[in-house]
Amino acid sequence: MLKIKNVIAGSIVLASMPALADTIVNDYTSYAGYTGLINTPTAEVLQKGSVGFGYNNQLDLRGAEYVDGHNFIFAAGVFDGLEVSGMIASSTMHDNLFRVKEEKQTRDLSFNLKYQLPFIPKDWFNLAIGGKDLGGAANNYETYYIAGSREWNDFRFSAGFAVSDRATGQMDGAFAGIEWQPLDWFALQVEHDAEAANAGVRLTVPKEWIYDVGTLTFSGKLYSNTDHAEKDTFWGVNFSMPLFEKAQLNDPTEAAPAPILSNHKKREAAFKAHYQKQRELAQKPLTDAKKEVSERDKFSKSLTLQTRELKNALVDDGFEAVSVGFNRDPHIVVSFENFVFNRNDIDAIGVVLGRIAEHVDEANAKFSVQLLNRGIPMLSIRGNVDNYREFINTSVTPDMDIRRGEMEPLGSVSWVGMPNANSPYFKPRLAIGPALNQRTATELGVYDFSLAIKADLDLPMWYGGGVSVSAQSEVANTDDYETGKPFGRLAKKDGVTQATIYQTLALPYGIYNQTHIGFFREFNQDYTGIKNETVWLSNNGRHQIKADLAYLDYQDYDSDRDYQAVSYRYNWIEKDVSFHATAGSFLYDDNGVKLETRFWFGDSYISVFAQDTDVQTAGIAFSIPLTPRKDMAPTRYGQITGNKAWRHSVSTRIGESTNAVTIGRAEQVQTPVDINNTFLNQGRLSSGYIYGNLARLRDVYLSYR
Repeated sequence: MLKIKNVIAGSIVLASMPALADTIVNDYTSYAGYTGLINTPTAEVLQKGSVGFGYNNQLDLRGAEYVDGHNFIFAAGVFDGLEVSGMIASSTMHDNLFRVKEEKQTRDLSFNLKYQLPFIPKDWFNLAIGGKDLGGAANNYETYYIAGSREWNDFRFSAGFAVSDRATGQMDGAFAGIEWQPLDWFALQVEHDAEAANAGVRLTVPKEWIYDVGTLTFSGKLYSNTDHAEKDTFWGVNFSMPLFEKAQLNDPTEAAPAPILSNHKKREAAFKAHYQKQRELAQKPLTDAKKEVSERDKFSKSLTLQTRELKNALVDDGFEAVSVGFNRDPHIVVSFENFVFNRNDIDAIGVVLGRIAEHVDEANAKFSVQLLNRGIPMLSIRGNVDNYREFINTSVTPDMDIRRGEMEPLGSVSWVGMPNANSPYFKPRLAIGPALNQRTATELGVYDFSLAIKADLDLPMWYGGGVSVSAQSEVANTDDYETGKPFGRLAKKDGVTQATIYQTLALPYGIYNQTHIGFFREFNQDYTGIKNETVWLSNNGRHQIKADLAYLDYQDYDSDRDYQAVSYRYNWIEKDVSFHATAGSFLYDDNGVKLETRFWFGDSYISVFAQDTDVQTAGIAFSIPLTPRKDMAPTRYGQITGNKAWRHSVSTRIGESTNAVTIGRAEQVQTPVDINNTFLNQGRLSSGYIYGNLARLRDVYLSYR
């Protein structure tokens, strides 16, 4: 106890001193699953948008002793100051716990959360509160704590207080620790975890050795005086990386950079060329000069050439249904469909606006841009060409009128060439990605799975409609997903999983409706039926309401299934967070609600969710694009892409004494072509989202021009 008091007292004294250097001590994931030292937390958290994957072999067996085992950790910084993590603790990888004595083994999935309090000045110290093994049915590691940290030179001092029920006494009382990082790649750690003193070392691989992808660290616990361990030494490895690096606008306090697009110089050169032609014209015979002048319409010829170059550039970028026109105001009109920047329509808009600023140099020219999707007008943008060019050059906020739906009609528009160049219809669109059914931390194994390659074929054929076909083929599975084994009936079955004809309608007041009719396979059961969804999205993109219903008829039995669900989404655009709530009667006759919060990082998100139907579950999910920012340009024979929003989730029961496997709760039929993901850009097709991501508009043009 005296040792603890001395460490805490020293930490408090040093925390009260002014910082003497700007050294930044790196943050690590502890063996317990939260950011910290070995067993104890610090007040630091993962940066927003960073994810970490870790493994160590120090198994805290039911809170009673430390043995050689397996800890798998996933952690993420989902919000400013908020870190969430999940940890699988297991004695073995594949042992069937129903066939062994349970007291000798464990397999546990726990959820951890830490929040760094924001109201304390950074030059004082950091303070965080957190919990380990929250919710769940069997809380073997339930812990609650408060921790404070302060950096001084190459040191970080941490101290706090925790409450837990573990027999070892770990994190049940006062704890403290010191980190010393004399080198960027080397750190020593000493702590007292309320039960024992521990010491360890961390080694960080230089980022340039792994191409600056992320941070790779190796750790070793070298000493412990605990009475509850079969050995003193354990080891671990951790990898962390930013999920997305957000584009930034120029700092207005810095000197303005050289113009990226300088069409004024281009215009001056055109004037000089014009005067040179005039001088050459004066030297020609009078009859030849009159003929040349009569054939020249300076304005229309100049703007026709500019818009023709603009149209050619957009077609070369891979856009489809491209129409480019102008009138004498001058006002440039562009209409197009985007099948190349499939991850996010804002990238397509950014490239198109940049191309207009690049190719059009008429003074005081305005523009109107219409984004179409299978012929349906989805979004229109109106602005001034010179103003947008200034935005690209200096990052000054552009003045644009952004509206959903069809743009305002313009008179006397002269179209360049044939409208709707590069038609999007009757071109097969094939998206390839994984299909995964998995069970995590069950009595049968740490991770059981059935993995298939799934292909979604979309063939747009008419205004708002087409044919959608999905098929899959299993490529790998664990033994428990074999036929006749516990999860065999859930294994991915080869063949067609969905085949429908769909039609999408744009209704008044920002309402969209879509119907799918055809074949559906859900949990390896075949149905024919109809699915319909109606979505309303507010003009600023903050509010979205969706009604989803389906009626499915068994192909093999005289029975049917149906569901009806209503959902609401609020998009906190400024913080890249969206809140989702759904209530209804779901596919497998369970009634109730599900809640989800998504933390967005570019085109990816990490979410936490909870469901209450006939059982209560909670979990964590992530969605990532498995395709490049810009896909291959479509050809006359079609297009191959990756999955633009692949989602994977892990959940556990809560509010019960047991953690039985839950299958198909709060289930709704998902289609590859739907309103939210396909037409509304995952709910982000709005003026609010575009103005909240102006830096991305500029960045995408500079990246692909």
